[in-house]
Amino acid sequence: MKKQQRSEAKAECASSAERNTTWKDIDFHKCECKVRKLQVRIAKAHTIKRYNKVKALQHLLVTSFEAKALAVRKVTSNKGKTRPLGIPTMKDRAMQA
Repeated sequence: MKKQQRSEAKAECASSAERNTTWKDIDFHKCECKVRKLQVRIAKAHTIKRYNKVKALQHLLVTSFEAKALAVRKVTSNKGKTRPLGIPTMKDRAMQA
């Protein structure tokens, strides 16, 4: 990937700190579509054994705003009961998701 393409990809996957987006303004359907599309691309690259491509796409997925927003929504929407010791905190669960 050329340097210019990397910078464009990095700009698309900027962190939430660089965006002026409120929670209510996030279109979660659009986020789900983007994340699903990246996941499909990762699966296709893995089936044709393009492991460098898999690694690059995984990095895009992990650093994308959309994936982070979906992970936070998934963790915060789960009301659950009181947690016993040993279960990760909300931050850890969001990172794992």
